[in-house]
Amino acid sequence: MAFGFPLYQRCNSWRHLILGFLARCIHSPDRLSGYLCIRHCWATKHYCMISSSIFQVTLQLNMTQIPSLSIVVGLMLVFRNQTSYNRFWDGRNGMNSVNTCVRNLVRTIATNSYNSKRGPPTAAEREDIERTIRILMAIPYAVKNHLRAEWGAAWVFGGSVDEDLSSMHGSTLYNPDYANLLPAGLVGHEDEGLGLPFQLTFFIDGFIKRGEERGWFPAPGASQMQAQLNTLTDAYGKMETIKLTPIPVAHLIHQKQVLALFGCVLPFAMVDEMGWWAIPIVSLVIFTLYGIEGIGSQLEDPFGYDRNDIKMDAIAGDSKVEIDVVLSEWRTHSKAMDALRNQPAGAYHGDLCLTPNRNEDGAGRGNDKYAPPDLFLRLRSNTGRQA
Repeated sequence: MAFGFPLYQRCNSWRHLILGFLARCIHSPDRLSGYLCIRHCWATKHYCMISSSIFQVTLQLNMTQIPSLSIVVGLMLVFRNQTSYNRFWDGRNGMNSVNTCVRNLVRTIATNSYNSKRGPPTAAEREDIERTIRILMAIPYAVKNHLRAEWGAAWVFGGSVDEDLSSMHGSTLYNPDYANLLPAGLVGHEDEGLGLPFQLTFFIDGFIKRGEERGWFPAPGASQMQAQLNTLTDAYGKMETIKLTPIPVAHLIHQKQVLALFGCVLPFAMVDEMGWWAIPIVSLVIFTLYGIEGIGSQLEDPFGYDRNDIKMDAIAGDSKVEIDVVLSEWRTHSKAMDALRNQPAGAYHGDLCLTPNRNEDGAGRGNDKYAPPDLFLRLRSNTGRQA
């Protein structure tokens, strides 16, 4: 038996199999297309009965008129699908631009947030660095929630989580991974029209300014970081434009009308030449046309939860996992460098085997410039090596 027993019980006839196939091939919420296809098939069947020898009535339409109608329908479907796919592709490129800018900013902050004359960052400065990196990790989540109109993620959970969630009336779900990335004491202003992604960029901009004043970033480097932040904001704005600018309603209504009229005219041009074969042929043609229209309607808003939408949750989650690794390595590196700050050159720190680089002058004396080694490296002790 090809099907499992429960499915076989539901599909115990060819009629149920065919209707189930037509209804399920178009994913929700476009199942109406499947039912419209069935109705066109039903109308073609009745016209075949009228044109048969039972009634001896002929309502034939010249086949030469169908190609002109097909061109109109094809052009409208091509415009709709191309426009919808462009929106889908631009949305995916926008998320990629956001992730790229976040990566560039995290890399620059993790590798350049120190002053060679002052030594490693202080405890307060390290806390500021980690806070900024965590805000960068939260930006893809904030963009995702904003494009899905899931408000309330920036609320301050002052009391219990259950009490705060009950006051939000189910407008969003509490995500502890995302909430822990937001800065403490953050108050959102989404109810006043300020998007959370744009609000978070102010924290990044302030950190760039503080880093420049601390001597971490030179003026050209700070300008480059500002450019990355501006690119991130621009990508977020483009995705917001896609979300807030749907395809005009007039075009959508007219396209559905043209498809329905084409489906009504098509049987009159095929029954007399093909007889009862017109029923499956008309069904396949209408099913194909409405299927193409259904694909376009799903791709029109690519930021939702449909099967064919952009995998926003996976993209934001992957970005967090990636930056988590960088942040963990940066913490380990910072602790090791802080412990080695006052040790002589050549000393190693436990199993990490990290050693600071010391610049020496011609007399072999250190010039007290701090130059930490690269991240993701573990230097082995030279114990046992021959001189």
